Amino acid sequence: MDIGAHLLIVDDDERIRTLLQKFLMRNGFMATGARDAAHARVLLDGLSFDMIVLDVMMPGEDGLSLCRDIRKTATTPILLLTAKGEADDRIEGLEAGADDYLSKPFEPKELLLRINAILRRMPAPPEDATVPQVLHLGPVRYDIERGEMWQGQDPVRLTATEAALMRIFAHQPAEALSRGELVSLLNRDKVGGEPVQERAVDVQITRLRRKIEMNPKQPRYLQTVRGAGYMLAPD
Repeated sequence: MDIGAHLLIVDDDERIRTLLQKFLMRNGFMATGARDAAHARVLLDGLSFDMIVLDVMMPGEDGLSLCRDIRKTATTPILLLTAKGEADDRIEGLEAGADDYLSKPFEPKELLLRINAILRRMPAPPEDATVPQVLHLGPVRYDIERGEMWQGQDPVRLTATEAALMRIFAHQPAEALSRGELVSLLNRDKVGGEPVQERAVDVQITRLRRKIEMNPKQPRYLQTVRGAGYMLAPD
């Protein structure tokens, strides 16, 4: 368990929001509640959170819109909560920048497992003595030990799932990995809940290419290998 992690719970249902806060605090987390997207924005401006648990169906600005906006400036992990459970809705959540998706109603224990799994996938803080190993992807560089991506002096923000994919590719550069292998590796540390599907991997690859490639439609570094899968080809 990631003891002490600070979570932001965004849900317009006061009863659910309060119950989740109390449950998570009993399990070792700090938990702050927001009643809607506007309230969440105020809290995000003034506080630092390790993860956001975000309801999709809210009056006014919905969770998907808030998720997209957060992703413009932050890489904080986001877990979406929604009554919708269809595959297309889950894909829409991933495309908005979410790291995982949990359909209502759910068991609180499942939520706890999902939160811990996402936090485990986040890059660990580097040790001071660690000598960084860097992959160069044109103007982009990826620090394997730190799990950080940079373009010049500017950091390139990665979601938890994008960071997990980069770690997988970086440890097997110039080696094609099938969708099935990527699904298996992504699900290896995922406890409970719905597993990552192959279609979701394609969505994540598309998002990564937008951050790596000069022309994402003609990828140079995160290549599609016909009949084999995807391959990271650093300089």
